[in-house]
Amino acid sequence: MALERSRILKPVDDTPVWSISCLFVHKGQRKKGISVQLLRDAVDHVKSRGGKVVEGYPVEPYSEDMPAPFAWVGLASAFLAAGFKEVARRSKSRPIMRIEIKKAAGRSKR
Repeated sequence: MALERSRILKPVDDTPVWSISCLFVHKGQRKKGISVQLLRDAVDHVKSRGGKVVEGYPVEPYSEDMPAPFAWVGLASAFLAAGFKEVARRSKSRPIMRIEIKKAAGRSKR
């Protein structure tokens, strides 16, 4: 896997994770919160499949007018808005973000 070989995005620890490696939002639909909803939906999908941790590798824009093609991995601000937390940063512009999936309170398995 490419992430395992990456100097910047290699695994933080031995925790098994589901990875979000890119996002695509059509140009006419950007800046409407769609990335945040895509991230939340991805977490819901992982939860429905029994996953416990979701990780993403967004970019931290180096300027206000960063060209959109450089943001295909998502923006750190969208990950934060979706509930992810930064767990590592080996590059100024590439944080590793993670969210842990919690069990719903008050529910028991039958």
